Parts: sequence; structure tokens; C-alpha cells
Amino acid sequence: MPTEDPTESRIAVVIPCYRVTRHVLSIIAAIGPECRRIFAIDDGCPDKSGDFIETKCSDPRVIVVRHEKNLGVGAAMITGYLSALHEGHDVVVKIDGDGQMDPSLLMDFVAPILNRDADYTKGNRFYDIETVRGMPRIRLIGNAFLSFMTKLSSGYWDIFDPTNGYTAIHHNALSQLPLKKLSKRYFFETDMLFRLNMLRAVVVDIPMMARYGDEVSSLRISRIIGEFFFKHLRNLGKRIFYNYYLRDVSVASFELPAGLLLMFFGVTFGSWHWFDSARAGIATPVGTVMLSALSSLMGLQLFLAFLAYDISSVPRRALSQFQRSRAPIALRE
Repeated sequence: MPTEDPTESRIAVVIPCYRVTRHVLSIIAAIGPECRRIFAIDDGCPDKSGDFIETKCSDPRVIVVRHEKNLGVGAAMITGYLSALHEGHDVVVKIDGDGQMDPSLLMDFVAPILNRDADYTKGNRFYDIETVRGMPRIRLIGNAFLSFMTKLSSGYWDIFDPTNGYTAIHHNALSQLPLKKLSKRYFFETDMLFRLNMLRAVVVDIPMMARYGDEVSSLRISRIIGEFFFKHLRNLGKRIFYNYYLRDVSVASFELPAGLLLMFFGVTFGSWHWFDSARAGIATPVGTVMLSALSSLMGLQLFLAFLAYDISSVPRRALSQFQRSRAPIALRE
């Protein structure tokens, strides 16, 4: 399989900037010469990050783009992605400006894409157990819950750490994404995974160290848990409908509804008769118990069969391996 030459590929970095003046200059300085462009997106930053970068940074690769008001990290990345697509870059890397991401790892994220093994790469801070021990407990619990929800809603069962913002994407996949439909705020990275699955893009985790310094996160779990849960359910419904009933129909398309219906019938039928028998003070008939148990077990078996099929259906062939052209959805009116 042919690969793309890193020395000839155009690599761009997008840095969403919101209260990052303490770290952003060192982040930019650490980005190697393999990167040809750096887009710093001032997302209505109250610290005037854009002005700060233009005043203090002399790197000719840097272009500052400003939002008049704060729109969220997703909106900042959409602006950066559109700017990179307009300039024709091959790979676009996202690095936060708060000092948690090591720019020296950039080529680790880009290499699988240039080798056509992946369309999208993302960081995973959970490979090294010793590193994980230094992670705040609330982040461990939150990541475990969000990772499971993301596996369900996105269909990428082989990834973890879904909110990790260190990512890279090939222009083939990026140009096909409906960027303007992506979530504008903290759900952005997770929504990206759902949209990538709709394209059947290959996503690969990249091991990285977890670094926590003096940065202050504006993310509050209590504020976003309800929103995230609703959006995960919405994306799960869309993915199931599109992949199993609109784009293709397989045995799994029948296993899921049949399994859910049988489990629902078995549980409700058995519970109602158990409650009725308990109230009357008589034993539940054996036939009723068997019918309830058999329906529940058959439904569970069908549901697990669907789940096994879904897990085995994770995309394995990168979009860049398909020699075809397609109008860039992201740039359509």
C-alpha cells in the first residue's frame, strides 16, 4: 500500500485559544518544522489571545483567526478545519493551547494517516497504568462512563478516552464531514467520532502521557452530564437506523428489534403475573414462569448477537485507500 511522504505532505495545526496566554507561545515554539501552517483560533477570548500571539510570536507559519464572541471549542475547530481545507492541507492536527498536550508527539498522530492505516487519530491517556495513577479520580470515573457511552453511540468499540482533544485527520475524511452540523462546544470530539462512523472512517488510538499543570478547566461535569447523555442517545439512534436499516439490512437488523421485544415481553409479562400472584397469595403457574424466562433469555441472546455483530463491524479500511473523488460536503452551501 503506497504511503504519503511526510516531507511532501502539507500538515497544519489548529490551536483553539481561550484563556491560554500562559502556555500557547511555548506550544507554538515546540511544533516542529514538519508543520507548514498553524491556525490559532481566538474564540472570543477575554484575555485577547489573538492579539497576544500576534504581538509576542514571530513564527511566520502562524495565522490568527478571531471569533467576535465565544462560540465553543467545536466552533473554533470548525473554523480551523475550514481554513486548513481552503489552503489544501493534507493532514490537520488539533492541539490545545493549555499545555496538556506535547507537540513533540505530532508525528505519532500523523504517521498512521500518511501510511493510510487511519483516517483519524486521537490520543489515549490510559495505555500506561503508572501514568493513569496520577490522573485525578474524577477524570478517571468520568472518562470510563463517557468512553462506554461513546462506544455505544459512535460504534468505535476499540477506542477509549473519547474526550481527548489531541487529534489528527486526513483531508479526505475532513472534506466529507458535514462540519457545520458538528457540536459547537464540549461534545465536539465525541460528535466527530459519530460523524466519522457515518463515513466508515478508520479511527486509531495513539498512546500519550497525561499532563496536568496549573491550567484551569472550564468544563463542569454537573453541567454537561445530562446534555451528553441525551446527545449520546440521539447519536445512537441515528447510527443504528442509518447503518442497519437505511444503508444496509442484515441479520443484525432483525436481531435487535426481536431481542428487545422479547426481553420487554418476558420481563413485563413475568413481573405482572408475579405481582398478581403475590397479591392473591398463590403460586405463579410453572408455565407462566417458563414463558417469561424463555422469552427473556431468547431476547437477551438475540441482543447479544446483535452487539457482537456491531462490535465486529468497526471500520478497518481507511478512506484514503479508496481511489475516488467526492465533492467536499463541508464546503457545500
